[in-house]
Amino acid sequence: MSQKSLPQVTCPTHHFMVQLSATRRGARLARLLTERQLDDWGLPFGDAVHIVAELASNAVLHGRVPGRDFRLRLKLDADRTLRIEVTDARGDRIPQVRDTVGGEAESGRGLLIVAAYADRWGVDEAPANCKTVWAELAPDRGES
Repeated sequence: MSQKSLPQVTCPTHHFMVQLSATRRGARLARLLTERQLDDWGLPFGDAVHIVAELASNAVLHGRVPGRDFRLRLKLDADRTLRIEVTDARGDRIPQVRDTVGGEAESGRGLLIVAAYADRWGVDEAPANCKTVWAELAPDRGES
């Protein structure tokens, strides 16, 4: 079999995953670890850090089950697309973007922020009654 006839297998060039406590401290650590990991990979991290901050915060505030953690996963594909995933223990609470948020409201804007920074985002069912909220950032998008 010649080299040309072998199928091309595309796999992520970089992968990072960590399990964190479903606390404010865990959410902060998710953001800091994302900054460090993306810096190690040589990527701008402004938009990605905003997304991780919102998703981790949502996992702690709305996806928390006592005694269970949340998981942060970063995957950088060969085409340089960054996929951010946050998995929490509340698969029964699917996040939704609110159409209107009162001007004085202290919450309710998180997914609007994710939608503004991400090229795509969504929610997937995960094992053990969990959910994964994910966002993707295309390469060379001129991050802040």
